[in-house]
Amino acid sequence: MAKLSSDELIEAFKELTLIELSEFVKKFEEVFEVTAAAPVAVAAAGAAGGAAAAEEVEEKDSFDVVLESAGEKKIQVIKEVRALTSLGLGEAKAVVDGAPANVLEGVNKETAEKAKAQLEEAGATVTLK
Repeated sequence: MAKLSSDELIEAFKELTLIELSEFVKKFEEVFEVTAAAPVAVAAAGAAGGAAAAEEVEEKDSFDVVLESAGEKKIQVIKEVRALTSLGLGEAKAVVDGAPANVLEGVNKETAEKAKAQLEEAGATVTLK
């Protein structure tokens, strides 16, 4: 098999549907034992250790809204994700399908709690970190 260039790979990915691309990413993660969100996960893991110690001293002022699962009303949850973010339909669906996933990052407590309430009302399971 001939080695494909980066441009050829990109062209091949453009022909995939969002579902096919999502399945490819999952398979890629399994085969290479990596995650597509590795930089975010590593940064969050590193920050979590320091943040836990700092949290005891002062109240946390920056929160991530994490969608744990969409629940039974997936379409409603996708609509809420779109309302809370500037994502398009396909991108919002990818976030919901990829749960657990961050919906909002680095927002204040009030915004985080409001987003959590909206998502939970739509049927999602949400945590604040």
